[in-house]
Amino acid sequence: MLADVLEIRRVVIACGYVDLRKGVDGLAQIIGSRYGENPFEKGTLFLFCGRRADRCKALLWRGNGFLMLYRRFEDGSMSWPRTPEEAAEITEEQFRMLMMGLNPLRPKIRNVSPNRVY
Repeated sequence: MLADVLEIRRVVIACGYVDLRKGVDGLAQIIGSRYGENPFEKGTLFLFCGRRADRCKALLWRGNGFLMLYRRFEDGSMSWPRTPEEAAEITEEQFRMLMMGLNPLRPKIRNVSPNRVY
């Protein structure tokens, strides 16, 4: 898994909207100023999402530089936590949920009508 290769020990969601045009410096500044976290904490992956919620960016300090990851969801969008003043630490299982498009902090199970044709 990616977390094993990159030695990720902690995953933090930057809740709310972030301008995904920002690069490494802009995202690192948001981590420190808006969320009060240390962007240079080795092994911490910070996740960001824009308004459309069909793509996300991740920032990881590797000890000698930043690694920025970008993901675009081809089918639909993610259910991203939107409380703008918080950053939430999530588990590995919650990270998997997020990458499937689910909100890991408030997962919802939709009731499917048995009469509905797909």
